[in-house]
Amino acid sequence: MNIIIFGPNGSGKGTQSELIKASFDLTHIESGDIFRGHIKGGTKLGIEAKSYIDAGELVPDEITIPMVLETLSDVTSSGWLLDGFPRNVSQAESLLRSLSESNTSLDYIIEIKLERGIAKNRIMGRRLCAKVPNHPNNLFIDAIKPISGKCRVCGSELKVRADDQDEAAINKRHDIYYDVSAGTLAGAKYFIENSSAKHINVDGTQTIEEIKQSLLTQLHR
Repeated sequence: MNIIIFGPNGSGKGTQSELIKASFDLTHIESGDIFRGHIKGGTKLGIEAKSYIDAGELVPDEITIPMVLETLSDVTSSGWLLDGFPRNVSQAESLLRSLSESNTSLDYIIEIKLERGIAKNRIMGRRLCAKVPNHPNNLFIDAIKPISGKCRVCGSELKVRADDQDEAAINKRHDIYYDVSAGTLAGAKYFIENSSAKHINVDGTQTIEEIKQSLLTQLHR
């Protein structure tokens, strides 16, 4: 089973990707991990990508696309879940063409839908338990809202990640994702309209468990 998942930062896309990976024994391919792997390995593409990342710029398609395609071709498990790619129409066209040329099937396109304002609040509302970082706390999600300013699970102090409060960086990422003309949503639309994969829409305002159950119900080998 091969899947592409779309969703803005703050939608819980990473969490759901890990749950799907575990349920169907898939290889979770995340674009950020691909960059880090190439940079750590000192590959030619990695060195080129690092120069853009260090400058705070997006890595160009001519570097990103070969990295992703190479990673997909190396998957030996029962399938893959691609997360964080494509991010524009050009990447979508290249990926779809590559899948067709290699006779690789794409079975599902998952889209977690969440309004931009809610996604931003969820990022800025995240709080980390000082004792157990995996304890979920978020100021803007009632189900996991801290209790009296303390961790809702164990009562410990809460910390804030600096990047979760970088409003300019959040806006920049969301500008790319929500752009229906040239951004990620444009790439998603291209894939939905030009591939035979089943399109699964999920309401991102639901709880983690509700989204998980919705996805598992609709995903079949």
